Amino acid sequence: MAEAQQLVLAGADERDLTQLAEYQAVGGYQALAKARGLERQAVIEEISTATLRGRGGAGFPMGRKLSLVQPPEVAGKPPYVVANADESEPGAFKDREIMRRVPHRFIEGCLISAHAIGAKHVFIYIRGEYLAEFEVLKRAADDALDAGLLGDVTLVIHRGAGAYICGEESALLESLEGKRGQPRPRPPFPPISGLYAAPTLINNVQTLATVPIILDLGGKRYASLGPEASPGTVVYSISGNVERPGNYELPLGTTIRELIYDVGGGIPGGHELKAAIPGGSSVPVFTPEEIDTPADFDSIQAAGSFLGSAAIIVVDERACMVQLGLRVEKFYMHESCGKCTPCREGTRWMVSLLEKIESGRAEHADLDLLRNVCNRVLGKSLCALGDFAVWPIASYIDKYRDEFVAHIEQGGCPFGGESSLEGVIAPIDQHTHSPVAEVPA
Repeated sequence: MAEAQQLVLAGADERDLTQLAEYQAVGGYQALAKARGLERQAVIEEISTATLRGRGGAGFPMGRKLSLVQPPEVAGKPPYVVANADESEPGAFKDREIMRRVPHRFIEGCLISAHAIGAKHVFIYIRGEYLAEFEVLKRAADDALDAGLLGDVTLVIHRGAGAYICGEESALLESLEGKRGQPRPRPPFPPISGLYAAPTLINNVQTLATVPIILDLGGKRYASLGPEASPGTVVYSISGNVERPGNYELPLGTTIRELIYDVGGGIPGGHELKAAIPGGSSVPVFTPEEIDTPADFDSIQAAGSFLGSAAIIVVDERACMVQLGLRVEKFYMHESCGKCTPCREGTRWMVSLLEKIESGRAEHADLDLLRNVCNRVLGKSLCALGDFAVWPIASYIDKYRDEFVAHIEQGGCPFGGESSLEGVIAPIDQHTHSPVAEVPA
């Protein structure tokens, strides 16, 4: 069994690290002091040595991203740090726990990153539904300001308005500027032209909360933890049909099987595993035969999916994959910003065809058409939302095609109304954004 190795959440079980004095008692803000005693390039090199990969989904090396941000003396404009705390992927709730339990570690990472690129302004864009986390973060930021820890940096916490699309970095920047949250054409990319057309570093909450740990441990030591290409830990969010749902910080490379059975306690009620979604609702599904895959960026991708937000969604044999696909696709149709025709119209077509199949009104040609629509939407939008809408549905069809065919040939759901998606992904009419998962106490 994989052993817990807390870095980002270290100390949160023993102390109330939302309190500044408690955080400082365990060495909090010492990494910031160390960083401010170094040249900017030295901080970037330390993070590069650590081989820290972004924990928001893409796994892009943070050191490289820092290096791409044009310094103020080159750009002629002041750079910005933007923290993407708009955690919106169904199944993901790790950033919520980090902000709730270790807000100062997150803030410290933001301030170190600001020093590394010479930024004087930090913006934290937090999901609008995270009201309690907003208050915790605001108190922590105020305490850090009163203690003089911000120095000459201005830190602004901005609440989003409930749009999933604003988790996409360029749409987030548009929203932060007071515009409609829609993706921008790229290039230019944010490190060159981001917020207010200035060089901008955008990173996820967990990525930024890891930065102080790297400064404390040193880049080489951090790089020695876990797989060589993906060192360190990640907070896995485990949900769905599992005995012990919750957030678990573990070394990258823990297998999906270990996460479900050893960490999550297995499937409740004596039921059997049917599917495992390794990175939130937007990624291709794994069958039970694929769950020995290590849950790190490269291994998951080599197996045909993505680690994404490290949100492991467990589905047992009671679930109808057509119904699950319809539920997922309705979410992406609802959250499409409408800017790109393939995504806007394609998600509607997919929902319409899935409804036809689910109700037993479809013919075999409709299933072929659905797969064809998936192919026509994939890779045709400014941002990845179009791909997110396609990947799960295409994988459900490819790996559970018999269920789709059974709906067509039997004139309805073969589960006969006994399909259960309880605890998997909430239907769209129960939320206006992605589901707000409860963080276990």
